[in-house]
Amino acid sequence: MFKQFLFVVLLSASIPGHAQSAKPTSDILSADFHKTRRDALRGIMPQKSVAVFFANPERNRANDVSYRYHPDPNFYYLTGLQEPSAVLLVFKDMQTINNETFNEIIFVRPHHALKEMYDGARLGKEGVRDQLKFKVTYEGTDFKNYPIDFSSYEKVMFYDFFDDVRDLSEAADLYELVEQFKQKVGYQKKEMNMTIEPRKNNIDLVALDLMMKKLRGIKTPEEIQLLRKAVNISTVGQLEVMKSIRPGMSEMQIQGLHEFIHKSYAAADQGYGSIVGAGHNGCVLHYVDNEKPSIDDGDLILMDVGAEYRGYTADITRTIPINGKFTKEQKVIYDLVYKAQEAAMKVCKEGVAFKTLEQTANGVINEGLVALGLYKSTEKQDMVDPATGRNRYNPHGCCHHIGLDVHDKGDYDMLKEGMVITIEPGIYIRNESPADKIWWNIPVRIEDDFLVQKEGCELLSAMAPRQSEEIEKVMQEPSAFDDLKLPDVGIKK
Repeated sequence: MFKQFLFVVLLSASIPGHAQSAKPTSDILSADFHKTRRDALRGIMPQKSVAVFFANPERNRANDVSYRYHPDPNFYYLTGLQEPSAVLLVFKDMQTINNETFNEIIFVRPHHALKEMYDGARLGKEGVRDQLKFKVTYEGTDFKNYPIDFSSYEKVMFYDFFDDVRDLSEAADLYELVEQFKQKVGYQKKEMNMTIEPRKNNIDLVALDLMMKKLRGIKTPEEIQLLRKAVNISTVGQLEVMKSIRPGMSEMQIQGLHEFIHKSYAAADQGYGSIVGAGHNGCVLHYVDNEKPSIDDGDLILMDVGAEYRGYTADITRTIPINGKFTKEQKVIYDLVYKAQEAAMKVCKEGVAFKTLEQTANGVINEGLVALGLYKSTEKQDMVDPATGRNRYNPHGCCHHIGLDVHDKGDYDMLKEGMVITIEPGIYIRNESPADKIWWNIPVRIEDDFLVQKEGCELLSAMAPRQSEEIEKVMQEPSAFDDLKLPDVGIKK
């Protein structure tokens, strides 16, 4: 036990230039940040409107066990509250109800001694008022009879419901809050075709998402700082795994090394299911099983793993040879993907269309595949797989926003200063493809995170090597994991 503890200490000490252990949440977003976001939303809301946001539901894992709670990103962005069973109302104009004047109001879970003994303390309406700086707070049990007339607004804006919320035993849980709201606004949904039948014509299920995209797509300095930390943690994971990887390891082991490093830096979770795919598994774009028990010498392994830090997630992919040396064919494909990413990165700046990045990267890849004889030409009929309707070897998009979601909200027309995006070209040659077998089972994705600037962009994830030669060099270095020895417990891989 002591040796394992010592290993953890040594690992923390072996990563220079970064925080060495979990620290108190001093860098959590402030109540002022969330207030400014509500003010910004109010500034673009239409006249005589109200925006309504609900917290995320709790999700059951099995029997009486729940998944770890994850707040709804919009709700967290606007409130800072990380508890379920809450509803936020943001008004364009000042309101006077029950002799209180306000332009926002929040209803939250009441205290519950028994549940707090099992599940931990709740903020309650007093805590939300004192810590999150809301002036008008109520318990969820007050929402049903709260005298707000939604018919008096020209627009009642909210996200449509998926009807996937469990009715729990506690009063004023999320299920009850949603049902009470539906009654208040006259919301109905047909069972057969799922179309909306509002009894009032002021319901708007579209405008709010457009506004949230505008707000969340441009990151504030506070958000950029948290994204930098998430990216740094993720790149350390990629770097250390490159040093420690070897034939015979399992995909799950490699996933575990990444996530151990993330948690060593107080990253509470991953921003998405970790993708660790060797050989053909790497050609499955959203492969999350990570169950191959022993990776073959000569395989490429694709590692798409991003830490979530204080709610903000990185999204980084590296593809490396398990034995530390690319084969000739692997290197040719890898270097082509690298060339495509470099080309897209060079044109990335404010004022450039999102589609320009994708067109640039795709142009390099498609022309390169023609030069290799993998495509006859860059004509659509020569590149598209008829079974999927996608480019056969380059099937996915190139770029997306990151932030509170790994595919974050944001506009996808023009790049703007303050956006944080990925550039992630890829080539995937599956084992049943029409290419010569020398190319089979070669998956390559290189994904990095970028801060868009007025003149160019900043590569945030530069710490994780990208060039094939750099990767091969780093993979020869000693690893903090080299001396980890675990006892035999009778389990075969």
